[in-house]
Amino acid sequence: MNTHSGQAIADAQAARTSDVDWRALYARAITDPEELLRRLELPLSLLPGALAGNSLFRLRVPEPLLERMRPGDVADPLLRQVLPLEAEAMEAAGFDPDPVGDLQAMAVPGVLHKYSGRALIVTTGACAVNCRYCFRRSFPYSDAQTGGHRWQAALAYLRQDRSISEVILSGGDPLVLSDHKLAAMVRDLESITHINRLRIHSRLPVVLPQRVDDALLGWLRRSRLQRVVVLHANHANELDHNVELACRRLRDTGVTLLNQAVLLRGVNDDTDTLARLSERLFAIGVLPYYLHVLDRVQGAAHFLVEEPEAKRLLQELASMLPGYLVPRLAREDAGEPNKTLLLPATD
Repeated sequence: MNTHSGQAIADAQAARTSDVDWRALYARAITDPEELLRRLELPLSLLPGALAGNSLFRLRVPEPLLERMRPGDVADPLLRQVLPLEAEAMEAAGFDPDPVGDLQAMAVPGVLHKYSGRALIVTTGACAVNCRYCFRRSFPYSDAQTGGHRWQAALAYLRQDRSISEVILSGGDPLVLSDHKLAAMVRDLESITHINRLRIHSRLPVVLPQRVDDALLGWLRRSRLQRVVVLHANHANELDHNVELACRRLRDTGVTLLNQAVLLRGVNDDTDTLARLSERLFAIGVLPYYLHVLDRVQGAAHFLVEEPEAKRLLQELASMLPGYLVPRLAREDAGEPNKTLLLPATD
């Protein structure tokens, strides 16, 4: 089989997969730890710990992500990101429910204004996948998002501050919302003349690539705003052909694609794994952007890679890759006017 025909077959298979309604896949996500263990042929001796972790932060894994995990491998790097553990209940000094100061940065309900020139909108508390290291795993979404009448207050805040040129849609995950709702939100943002850039932070094109459908691409293509989608992938195994196809379709609408990852113990804390991630991202048209050291949220201490080790890993990575493939190693500190870069930029 030649390369072109092989690519065509892969594209056709991915297209058939993408025809599955993403909302059905979202609704069928695994939320029962016992089912997760059974589907992955893992020992039920893991169940008590998984149930303990699940009681603190609910399991949620969509089927397309599950299919990329290796059956029988408790150390699978994708599984480690989603499997609840008893360790999440352990107290850890310096770990906090709001590690990056989101609540103190809330200008009006659902609008976080931390940094000059840009504001972040908490659109929803829902996600397609519940990552165990999520820095908003304890966030009070019911009191701090822009649903209903709060949306008008959010728009009023954005209108009165002419220094804001970029709006970031975050959550939860904004792409969990319907295209009708997202398109209406974006139209409202487009009516504010000093806003010229829209950034969407989403894990869905990675964990549920079927979300990148014609409806989503339609309103993205029509927007007058410059569009940036920041993906979140931590390991090259997350980036299968369906993700590649979703990224291609986003790029074809004129969207700039970036990736931010988190440095996680047992997932990507070695240079070969980080290098493969950067190479795979660039191969599918995504530029590595940030590599965050862990936000010290309660329940995630077992993922911590200490900063001296993180710096060593990035220095090694910089010696292996061209500078444009080396993400910026960064830490977010509550109350600071910008992220703290832990290493200077590479050439």
